[in-house]
Parts: sequence; structure tokens; C-alpha cells
Amino acid sequence: MIENQTNNKKSRYVGTSVYGIRMPIITQGADIANIITDTIVKAAQSDYQALTFHHRDIIGITESFLARAQGNYIQLKDLSDDVSRKFPTGDVAVAFPILSRNRFAKILEGIAKGVQGKVYVCLSYPADEVGNPIMDEDDLFQSTLNPYSDVLTKADFRRQFGVYHHPITGTDYIELYEKISPNIEVVLLNNPKDILSLTNQVLVASIHARHRHKQILEKLGAKVHTLEEICNQPQTDKGWSEYGVLGSNFSDAERLKLFPREAKEFCQTVQRLFEEKTGKKVEVMVYGDGGFKCPKTKIWEFADPVVSPGYTDGLNGMPNEIKIKAVADNNTKNAEEAIKTAIANKKQGNDFYSLGTTPRQITDLVGSLCDLTSGSGDKGTPVIYIKGYFDDYTKGIPQV
Repeated sequence: MIENQTNNKKSRYVGTSVYGIRMPIITQGADIANIITDTIVKAAQSDYQALTFHHRDIIGITESFLARAQGNYIQLKDLSDDVSRKFPTGDVAVAFPILSRNRFAKILEGIAKGVQGKVYVCLSYPADEVGNPIMDEDDLFQSTLNPYSDVLTKADFRRQFGVYHHPITGTDYIELYEKISPNIEVVLLNNPKDILSLTNQVLVASIHARHRHKQILEKLGAKVHTLEEICNQPQTDKGWSEYGVLGSNFSDAERLKLFPREAKEFCQTVQRLFEEKTGKKVEVMVYGDGGFKCPKTKIWEFADPVVSPGYTDGLNGMPNEIKIKAVADNNTKNAEEAIKTAIANKKQGNDFYSLGTTPRQITDLVGSLCDLTSGSGDKGTPVIYIKGYFDDYTKGIPQV
């Protein structure tokens, strides 16, 4: 028994471990690079789940924590002024925004104030690009509509489908958006080419398809900008982001919080400070929404333009891993040795047993893990510390 206990202590039974780090409440101008690294060092000295540090651990920092410290906010007037500069006259179509009170309603208010003519809000149906429904999908399939070609006005929609309330928020988004300003008119369509029957000036509001939508419309001669191009130039006295107002959030009645700027440089600073304080070189990333989809609502919880707007170089690329179950199934007599050999061969470029592993970027995987851990509620853990993510099975095989 004593011998087995000794072997157990020498074996490694825990792989990747994820810790939410509770942080103090910060305000604009706070030196959060030092605050983050100091707090994690203190966590290692705590009696409650004390941390140990290793090279290639990962620190994740939520985007809002960095943006708040940067004071990365804009007034609605900043947004409307920029829209006016890009579209000084005439009507403007806003193409394929998501259905969101927090993410888009306030942006639309700023757009409407900046457009001299009518604002056509062109919504995709039966759902937006992240899965928020504008109607019941079954009702669409039972109708005679062709969603690839049919354009619906609000009156057309009401006549065929009545009033639809979002299953989670209870919001009628058609009504919500039209009530923002008297110059707003909602139209439902899916083909970006149909927008040009309304106006040849388009502000593309889609997130993940924005480049394709812009390219299609520009080829047809339209004047096109995207939300990524609004408030995206460096300012000395105002907020700005490389992603424009994509990834922004409602702050108060007159302000939006933008996606953080210069995130990569911030990550490099945190990496340097942590190595100076601990002797360990870790990887660092800023993360926003994770790239995951709710199986019940079918909503893709990914309203930011990217999972990670900035990260250190060690997080580039995709994981290079074997599928252990495939090795075990094909080497039942001595699976453990076969797994060791397969991992060694993988490191030499032989990746036969990686067949079937889903190709994903490391930043998308780790950022989603961070987002699921921290959440957006009251946990108070906007910083995540991850241990053992880059280890493999040979770093400690458990004894049976």
C-alpha cells in the first residue's frame, strides 16, 4: 500500500487546469499589466488553491478589462459624425446587422443621426448571422417564400407572419429598430444585390461576412463602408479601435465601449512583466466572445469580429496532436507504448494519427475556454490562468 501511494505521488493525474483569477475593479488609466501580473503572483502565495507556474502556461485577459483601462469609449456623436463624413448625403442601407439590444441598437441610433436621408435596415431571415431568429424557421419552410430571392417589407412580414418575439429576450427586433428613429425602415432580404434596389450607399453591418458583402456590393458599383471602418482611426482624445465599432458594447445612454486597441502590444508587455517577476515565460492573449454555439437556442455566441484581437506569438497556429483513441484502437496489445511512439513520431512530422482531429486555431480554442470560464456575470474573474495546455500524455502517464 505504501509503495502504491509513493508511485501515485510521482504520477501525474491532472492535465490542463483552468483558473479564474479574481481581480480588483479597475478604472480608466489603470496600469493593468502590472495589476494582472502582481495579482497572479499573489495567487501563487494564497492558501486557497495556490498556483504554481511553468513555462508556456497561458494568461487570458477579457477584452472589456483592457478596453476599460484604455478608456476606449466613444460618444454616439463620434459615431454619427464619422458616418456623416462617409455618407454626407442621401439614403443609406445598413446591411445584415445582428439582432441585439446591447451590440447593435445603440450603434443604429448613432448611424441614424449621421444619415441625412432614410436608413434602410436590411435584416437577414429567418435569423441573423449568429443565429438570433427574426421569425420561426418552420413558418418560413411552410410558406411559399424563397429566402434567396424574396424581399419583405415590414408590412409584408406582418401580413404573413405577424409579430415575432425573440425566444430569449422577448424582443420584437423589427419594432425595436424602427422605433429608434423616424428615418429608419426595416427590410428583410438575404441577397446583398437586392439592397441596390433601395440605395447605392451601403454600410455593411455584418460581422463575419463583412468582407464578402463589401466585395459583392462594390463590384456592382455601390459606395460601401463597413462598421469596421467607423471610428477606426487613432485619436488623441477619443476612443478608437482597429475593428471600428465591431465588437462594441452598450455603455450608457450616450456612449459605446469599443473593442480594445493595440491588444498584441499589451500582451507582449504582460508576457515580459510576468517573466521578470516569476522567471517563467508564459503566453498571453486578450479574448472576447468564444466561438461556440448553444445547442438549444441555435445561437452562435460570437458577436465579436474575432475571438482574440491580440496574443503572443506562441499561440499562433493550430494544435498538432494525435488522436489517442485511434492509436489505442489500432494497438490493443500495447497501447501505452504505441501512444508514446505516435507522439514522438508526430513531433518528427509523422501525423497519421492526427486524422480526424478537427482543425481549429489555438487562439479560438483557448479564447473560447477562457470565455466559458470567466463568463460575463458576477464571478469577478476577467483574467484566466491556464496550466498544462501544451502538455501531452508523455508528460505524466498515470499509474493504474
